[in-house]
Amino acid sequence: MSKIADFSAEITAGYTFSGPSIVLGAAMLDATAVSGLQVKAPLRTMNRHGLIAGATGTGKTKSLQALSEQLAANGVPCLLMDIKGDLSGIAMPGTDNPKITERAGHIGISWRPTGNTVEFLSLSGEKGVRLRSTVVEFGPVLFSRILGLNDTQGGVVAVVFKYCEDRSLPLLDLRDFKKVLQFLGNEGKEEMEAEYGQFSAATAATILRKVVELEQQGAEQFFGELSFDVQDLCRMDENGRGVISVVRLTDIQDRPKLFSTFMLQMLAEIYASFPEEGDVEQPKLCIFIDEAHLVFQEATDALMQQMESIIKLIRSKGVGVFFITQNPADIPDSVLAQLGLKIQHALRAFTAKDRKAIKMAAENYPITKWYETEDLLTNLGIGEAFVSVLNEKGIPSPLAHTLMRAPESRMDVLTPTEIDHLIDRSDLARKYNQVIDRESAYEILTEKIQEVQGEISENEKPKARGKEEKSVIESVMDNPLARQVGRTVARELTRGLLGVLGLGGSSTRRRKTGWF
Repeated sequence: MSKIADFSAEITAGYTFSGPSIVLGAAMLDATAVSGLQVKAPLRTMNRHGLIAGATGTGKTKSLQALSEQLAANGVPCLLMDIKGDLSGIAMPGTDNPKITERAGHIGISWRPTGNTVEFLSLSGEKGVRLRSTVVEFGPVLFSRILGLNDTQGGVVAVVFKYCEDRSLPLLDLRDFKKVLQFLGNEGKEEMEAEYGQFSAATAATILRKVVELEQQGAEQFFGELSFDVQDLCRMDENGRGVISVVRLTDIQDRPKLFSTFMLQMLAEIYASFPEEGDVEQPKLCIFIDEAHLVFQEATDALMQQMESIIKLIRSKGVGVFFITQNPADIPDSVLAQLGLKIQHALRAFTAKDRKAIKMAAENYPITKWYETEDLLTNLGIGEAFVSVLNEKGIPSPLAHTLMRAPESRMDVLTPTEIDHLIDRSDLARKYNQVIDRESAYEILTEKIQEVQGEISENEKPKARGKEEKSVIESVMDNPLARQVGRTVARELTRGLLGVLGLGGSSTRRRKTGWF
């Protein structure tokens, strides 16, 4: 048997699946594509997560675009994190040219320009559907880890959450949380310590500084209402294609803590609210995290443990998570070990550190007799990549030097007018972009403190409280309006634990209470 026949037989056997699959490209041998020798990925294992890596300009963003649009074409909704602002074109049909036609011919597919149904989401000031979450939906465990607190400080946060739950004080945004901390260090300190134990003003001040640091990264735009329901990520259009949600993040590249906060909370919320799926024929949702190093570069050890646990567990919910970055070394080993599909574009060796990283990257792939993996990694052409997937039995496929398929959508950004037009037609924008600022912990405590201070001034009393006076919180609870708010918020504060992780889930709560 000739070399090419032997190679074709191995690739055909390794990339033939019994269930539905998507075509990634054509296998190459000796730098030449073998016409019609397709490299595929089974839909059944797309919830086993994945990695798309490569140096700048090697084609990894186009691989992300092509993979997500093929998933959408098979009825799988996708969520894309658009850090660089170059993924908006996925909403519009692409433009044919001879190179695309030639590439499609080598792969053995028909290429036709196709747009996708897209929702633009925004975490900050970018136009799109506003993404928000309340502080109470984070829960004390995740909120403490986001702030990078130690165990002692995390215990204080847990007590603050419990105090607010017992007193029906809604923690909706960071202003609410700061106000409660300040109140418990002053007017409410006596009552707090009588019921929950000693409350350290120094610890509270440390936590407050951490909250201010998070605010400086723009987190105040993320915390608040109306909370985003992650079930809205799993929609189909009228043609049965999965809706692609693009989170526009170009203005938070220099605020990694905000990005990692959002990303971890969304993964936790998805895990908490999605039902167990087990083994499914195709994923319920695929999430693509571009510039994935931003998620990890400022993460604490506790935060990394949280991320690792969620990545391990979330695939049972039918959710696949794909990290896109320049070098596999950007992804912690504990997470990298969970990634089944790997698309590795070219790496560049400019320094000794680069050469060491390339050697390590080559060791992440199956051993093959067809390629010198380490050498070829630096010589892959644009739009070429090493590919390995998990088959339906969870076994890695043979390593294939692959000519990647071109996206069928526009390989360029949309104009501001085009983006505005899509947002104007969005039902989700009308749902989530309304401004809601209902009474919460900040307003309740501020009003009651002012009332008490006003009474003291009027009566010219030298002391803040006598034994016969009610505490501020008792005054709050005597107010009929406050009691009504309390009953409503008490229902909202009832949330389930996220397994052993201790995370809250707003979607689950909404289903139980009918909230929004």
